[in-house]
Amino acid sequence: MFELFISLRYLMAKRKQAFISVITVISVLGVMVGVMALVVVLSVMNGFRADLMSKILGVNSHLLVMNFEGTFRGYEEAALKIRDISGIVGLTPFIYSQVMVNNAGNVSGAILRGVDAGSAAGGLNIETMVKDGSIGCLEETSGEVPGIIAGRELLKRIGAEPGDEITLLSPEGKLTPLGRTPNTKKFRVCAVFDSGMYEYDASMVYISLRNAQDFLGLEDRVTGLELRVENVYETDRIAENIREALGYPFWTKDWKDMNRSLFSALKLEKITMFVILIMIVLVGALNIISTLVMVVMEKTRDVAILRAMGASSKSIMLVFMLQGLLVGIVGTMAGLASGLGICHMLAKYKFISLPSDIYYISTLPVRVEAGDIWFVAFSAVLISFLATLYPSWRASRLNPVEAIRYE
Repeated sequence: MFELFISLRYLMAKRKQAFISVITVISVLGVMVGVMALVVVLSVMNGFRADLMSKILGVNSHLLVMNFEGTFRGYEEAALKIRDISGIVGLTPFIYSQVMVNNAGNVSGAILRGVDAGSAAGGLNIETMVKDGSIGCLEETSGEVPGIIAGRELLKRIGAEPGDEITLLSPEGKLTPLGRTPNTKKFRVCAVFDSGMYEYDASMVYISLRNAQDFLGLEDRVTGLELRVENVYETDRIAENIREALGYPFWTKDWKDMNRSLFSALKLEKITMFVILIMIVLVGALNIISTLVMVVMEKTRDVAILRAMGASSKSIMLVFMLQGLLVGIVGTMAGLASGLGICHMLAKYKFISLPSDIYYISTLPVRVEAGDIWFVAFSAVLISFLATLYPSWRASRLNPVEAIRYE
């Protein structure tokens, strides 16, 4: 292609007007900085989203199966009906209730979760979040005092430490001849729950399923079943299969329903940041336009000679389109390389720290997704290509007779 050969010669040749070469370098730098910023920002946002999902899906299950009647019996039969549905990797029964926690007069509200320590790993992923002990301690008793796992921030609020005894108070209480009275029971803190998210660490307490049933007077009833699935993005299909297998009065709720507003906000923020940062690439594209316009003015005589030698207007247009496109491609490749390099350094050396008492993380999380990289590269090259159309079209419209009349 002689068009590509001429485009490369125009890019690398020493110009009479050095200003045009400076603008060409600025165009490459503009595209490079825009692509680099897009890669870094989108990767950091993907890291935030992945880290947030891992914490949320560690505390909460992927899918809940509950009953319209509230707490229900016969959860073993329901578990047998849905255990073999494709995509389900584990399930466990749970009890959910609101309680008050008291330690030496320091009182705080909390969310009580009754879990089966033997099967909890099937429906939840909290083993890595349990510190100073294990989830198995819920089945242990110290004398007559059963074990409890409490959130780190909750323990700070009530002034308790592992090994201390705290009192749970249930507002529902027991029904007595004098009416319903609050039910209280002492538990020993056998482990600490630390998810890294303040909302959970300041409100969660875990006790064994049997102790929760006794404490709340539920007999053999449970609130529902917690399920883990193989692919978290297929919970809609699995939920539909579960509803068909169990029928009324069972219903389901997945992690997307429970956190819809949060993840919708994260997705909107990612799109907004992409639109804002793509403006940097547009600045580079505008520089490509100005560069090509000045090159066309400088090479008017060359264009006229090429036309007189038989080059078509299409070939002339292609020469300048390739010149601008090469600038965009070089800037895009340089931006991708520098952006991925920065992401690698952020992930490896973690040199940007965040105050953990304000944010739920101490360093910037980074997750590079191939889809984002390809989309950024395609967008930058497309914008660069569109920027070449008008100057190239103007060059192809030059009349060779008018261009060399006064030469």
